[in-house]
Amino acid sequence: MSRAGTLRTAVVSLAALLLTAACTSEGADPNAPLPRTAKDDALRWAQKRTASMAEIAGVELTASTAKAHFENCVGADDEVAEDGRYSLFYYVDSPAPVTDHTRVVRTLRLELGRQGYEVTGYREFKDTYTSAVFRANDEKTHYRVTAETVGSGGTKPQALSFAVRTPCMLPPGAKQQQF
Repeated sequence: MSRAGTLRTAVVSLAALLLTAACTSEGADPNAPLPRTAKDDALRWAQKRTASMAEIAGVELTASTAKAHFENCVGADDEVAEDGRYSLFYYVDSPAPVTDHTRVVRTLRLELGRQGYEVTGYREFKDTYTSAVFRANDEKTHYRVTAETVGSGGTKPQALSFAVRTPCMLPPGAKQQQF
């Protein structure tokens, strides 16, 4: 596997781990009240947040690349509640040239930090595979936002992907299952 392919695999694996961790915090009370948000509202927020991030960074988004994945929340012992709780992973790509990716993540690190986000990851790669990664948590909502280079540069051109991951949420009106 090429270095780019290895890097992409590592980034995807880390993203999956972070999503799982969002729903299975070690030592957290499994019966603590979950935030209540309708799926449509969570999706609208994710769309607005990624658009805002792109605006802050001065880049466009390619609407046709947007994907929303509503997923079950998985507990510490691999249990899945039957109360409708979910998490959302939403992403959309930008056609920004790879030469702009470092500038974009630097700008987001600075500006979102000023907006109260906790920066949890930042990295620039400059070798045969140029890329950049930025990750932050909204301390109020616990939503995670990212901007990172995706694609190998080979058969899949490199793009800048903006993403939002929500914590586990419960639809309004649903009775929270207890464990």
